[in-house]
This record gives sequence, structure tokens and C-alpha cells, in this order.
Amino acid sequence: MAKGYDYIIVGGGSAGCVMAARLTEDPAARVLLLEAGGKDRHPLIHMPVGFAKMTGGPHTWGFKTAPQKHANNREIPYAQARVIGGGSSINAEVFTRGHPSDYDRWAKEEGAEGWTFKDIQQYYLRSEGNTILSGDWHGTDGPLGVSNLNPTNVTSAFVQSCQELGMPYNPDFNGKTQDGAGVYQTTTKNGRRCSAAVGYLRPALRRGNLTVETGCLVKRITFQGTRATGVEYFNGSERNTVTADSEVLVTSGAIGTPKIMMLSGIGPADHLREHGVDMVHELPGVGENLNDHFGVDIVAELKGHDSLDKYNKPHWAAWAGLQYVLFRSGPVASNVVEGGAFWYADDTAPSPDLQFHFLAGAGAEEGVPGVSAGSSGITLNSYTLRPRSRGTVRLRSSDPSDLPVVDPNFLADPYDLKTSAEGVRISKEIFSQPSLQKYIRRIVLPGDDVKTPEDYQNYARQYGRTSYHPTCTCKMGKDEMSVVDPQLRVHGLDGIRICDSSVMPSLIGSNTNAPTIMIAEKASDMVRGNR
Repeated sequence: MAKGYDYIIVGGGSAGCVMAARLTEDPAARVLLLEAGGKDRHPLIHMPVGFAKMTGGPHTWGFKTAPQKHANNREIPYAQARVIGGGSSINAEVFTRGHPSDYDRWAKEEGAEGWTFKDIQQYYLRSEGNTILSGDWHGTDGPLGVSNLNPTNVTSAFVQSCQELGMPYNPDFNGKTQDGAGVYQTTTKNGRRCSAAVGYLRPALRRGNLTVETGCLVKRITFQGTRATGVEYFNGSERNTVTADSEVLVTSGAIGTPKIMMLSGIGPADHLREHGVDMVHELPGVGENLNDHFGVDIVAELKGHDSLDKYNKPHWAAWAGLQYVLFRSGPVASNVVEGGAFWYADDTAPSPDLQFHFLAGAGAEEGVPGVSAGSSGITLNSYTLRPRSRGTVRLRSSDPSDLPVVDPNFLADPYDLKTSAEGVRISKEIFSQPSLQKYIRRIVLPGDDVKTPEDYQNYARQYGRTSYHPTCTCKMGKDEMSVVDPQLRVHGLDGIRICDSSVMPSLIGSNTNAPTIMIAEKASDMVRGNR
């Protein structure tokens, strides 16, 4: 017999945790949250430095892209979380929100009425629990803990090197001005990661009207005509059906959400027929418009051991662990990706078109080169903030256990290639400034033979990768390729909304975790208003 709820939330990532917490504030609302991954019990999840161990392994889906024809046909590792809290449980904890013009573009140019920065800023303030900054641009009482970190010496040297190159110092990338270089604020609190599972879901678990099930593989959303009625899923070998009296809320991210929609018979008709999926409603935009940041790394070897690589040696690791246990400080309290910058490849651009992430270590992420054994290194990553290339998410088969085919189509647009190459050139210039040169023995990648614009483009094709920001695969809008309306209701269907990063009309110019949480905060008000 099917169990009944008012709301079924499909996906326990950042958005799903927010939705579960906000909807259960109404004690009369019965809410079920389904998550494919497991619980966030692994201690590395909660240590900020644990990010360096989380871009591969059991807490991810193990995706690789389809061969990228504009990036030397490489199949690029594509880390997406498979654990409660989603990306917020395994990401680099960088807290940025994008440029206000990103949201104004959504509303004024891309059909997302009601999503200007003025409209959505209240949801950022509501979500944010900043322990340092306050005022018109920051919230201090929200569930998402945000704090400063104590940067390593090489991170401070990075920020100084950016200033030596001509970038202003920026103490707050989420304030009135995005331009410049500084140290990132992170989604940490008291030296521990504050994921959406910690900040939002954990307090809500005390409520009797919330049920959370992990290890659940969704087979399909069920429909009666054009109205969503519930969800079929597997928990291990057990097959279950649950019903939703009010709404089914899909929050499985930009890869998982289109997969579930297509398995449920909602998507491009020819593609669904190809895989023998019974059509419920044709929506050609499902799985289209995949938009991601293509990050390109450069790596340097240091003269000494001034980065976090020092703590790869057992005795130093033991010392770092003791410091963290006793004081919640030291290298374990670092998110590795300590410093950053927003700057220009095109000096005439109205807002920064490049973002940089400085890592106080080398080889920290899957697929990124390290330095020679026994040495310490640093890494600088850059990416084009508003890439024009668009890719797809497609079913591999009608079997829900099969991973979808993810094709970001990186560098398909010449603008992306040109801007990415300029990002690498500027990265190398930053490493060549006096403050970092005090520490750097040699730049390992790119080699000295990378000099011309064409060289930098070839380097980007060979070494670029995902920055873990897939979005836009069920985009919001009013055109024929949009999937949801500005209230996040799926076009042509009743009782179902999509409330995650897949609804972005286009990629915002920064990291995407805080924007995803904002989307879910706004969505929760829409859902509660409907009830």
C-alpha cells in the first residue's frame, strides 16, 4: 500500500534540504525527502580540508563526460555528489553569489519574471548566517553558516600578487563590488563545514512531520493524466510507491533532475521513444541547455613547504589533526581553495568575465596534476564566468540504475576558448609577481613553451575540466525550450515543480551552491503560498 504525504521532495542535495526544512515549518504538512546517496557520517565531510578527498570516491556518482570534441576528445571526470547535503557536503565551501546583473538578465532577457536581484536578495539574506559581515548585503541569522578562514602565507602572497598585477583588494566578493582579489568567505562555522544538511536539515529532523529516506533510487514520478501523483523508487531491492496530495518537488540537480524527468516520460519525444519510455508529456527542453564553468589549472612547485602539501607527511598530518581536535584551527580548518579573484579577460566587459580560485596545495582534486614527490605546490584555477557553450544530459537507457550521458560540450563557442586562454595567461602572470615568486621554485604547468595565444588555447583544451557547476538543464522561462515557468511549475503539468540549479535560465557568474540555496528558499515560499 502506498504511503501518503503532502509533499515529496526528490533529491536530498542543497535544494532538497532547504525545501524539507522550510516546508516542515508548517506542522500540518507531511513531507518526505528521498535521497539516492547515504548519510553524511564520514568525518572528512565535516572537516573543511576534506574537500580535497571528496572529488572522487563513494560520495560521488562517478560520472565522466562524453568525449569532449572541442577539448581533445577527453572524457573528463565529472564529480557530482551522492550523499545527503549534495554538493554542499563535498564542495570547496566557497561562498559567492554572482553579480546582480546575472539575475537581472534572467528576469529582463530570459523570461524569469520576478527573479531580478532586487526580487531575490531577500532570500540570500534569509539563508545567510554570516559570522563576520553584516549590513544591507549580508544576513546574520540564517541557517547557512558563513565565516572567514585564516589563510596560509601563500594565499596571502597570492592576494598581494594580484594587487601587484593591478587588481584591487576586495574583502567581500558578495558586496557592492565583485571586482578584485581577496580571501573567500566559506560555508563553515566554528571550524566545521556547514552544509545544507547541517544547517537546514539537521534541525528539521526533530520535527515529527518530516521523513527522510536515503539510499533511494527513483524509478519514475507517477501521473494521473497530467497531474503528478507520487513517486516510485527502489530502496535496495525493495520497490516502493508513495503519493503526494499536494506536490512533487524535484531537487536532484542539473544532472539528476532531467534524468528523472525523462524516465518519467517528460522530455524530448524522439529521445524517449528511442529508449522505450512511455510519453506522459513532451517537453523538448528537458536535458538541453547544460551550462557549466570550464576551469583550467596552472600548477607551481614551491622552494619550501609553505602550502598545505606539507601535511601530506605522517608526522605533520598528526600534528594538524591534534591542532584541529583541540582548537578547531590549523590546516584541517582550511578549505584548500582559500583565495580568489574576479577580473577581466575583456577590459570592456560590464562586469568581471573571469573567476580565479587559488588552492594552497597541488593535486588536490581528481584529474588535476600535482608536483614531484616530496615537494609542495600551489594551484591556480580560472574559468570563463558566462560561457556560451551549451551541452546536454541524455538517458543511456530506461534503466534508472544506468548513469545518464553527460555532454557539457565544453569550448564549443569560440568566445569560451578565447576567454579561457586569457584566463590561463593571466594566471601565469599572477604566479610571476614578486610576492609569489618568493615562494615559487618553478611553474610546472604550463611549460615554458606555452607562449602564444594559440599555445594557451591548446593548453586549455588539454587541461580544462568541470568546475562542478552544471546548471540550466530544465530552464525557467516562457520560450519553447523552457521547462518551468517563473513559479517553477513544469509547463503543461500539475502538481510538480523543479526547485534546483537546473531551472537557472543561464549560468550565474560565480560558484553555484549559494544560488541553488537561494532558489530553494524562494521556491519554498511559492509552494507554501500555493498550499
